[in-house]
Amino acid sequence: MSGTGPRLLLGDPEVTMRAIRVASAVLLGAGALASCMPTAYAAVRTDFGFTVEPSTVAAGERVTLRVVRNAACRGEAVVSSPVFDLVAIPPRESSARAVVDWDAKPGAVYDVEFVCDESSGTARLTIAGRPTHHPTHQPTHHSPHHASDHHRHPSKGAHAGEGGTLAGFDLKEIGLGAALIAGALGTTYHFARRRTDEDAG
Repeated sequence: MSGTGPRLLLGDPEVTMRAIRVASAVLLGAGALASCMPTAYAAVRTDFGFTVEPSTVAAGERVTLRVVRNAACRGEAVVSSPVFDLVAIPPRESSARAVVDWDAKPGAVYDVEFVCDESSGTARLTIAGRPTHHPTHQPTHHSPHHASDHHRHPSKGAHAGEGGTLAGFDLKEIGLGAALIAGALGTTYHFARRRTDEDAG
């Protein structure tokens, strides 16, 4: 008797359509929830790769600003932040250095924006305690004229989720969503069978 359950569900058009309507409602609800989830990783991923090394430094120290060259970043890359001068990475190079301002607030986290061609993305730089001595100053790559290019090529913003995620959701979220949908489909099947048995009775 139990082996005829699936065939009964699929063989009865009314029951099948009822199950499809309920399942569709569940999927639409899941889509609505997904659209409301915060895009916490959107600001740290773009069409080209980039890093700030190290990600935590003391005021007055240097950081290395690095981009990963690809089709989305062939030209000059411009890096800006409230805690260091505008830095330009030439087209044939992948990195440049910047000196963090001495008045950067310890413990604060600052945005570091990378702009290359028509893509952009933002990294984070954390300020640790102040160093015990002033490091020897070295000039940074600086391209003041490129500021106009920045305005001429507006940022596209973020395009995807961070590494280790899928479309902005981590694997735990995906697994939970799949479990909820599977449970809803199981409930649909149960009530469809029950309704069919009642109609038959």
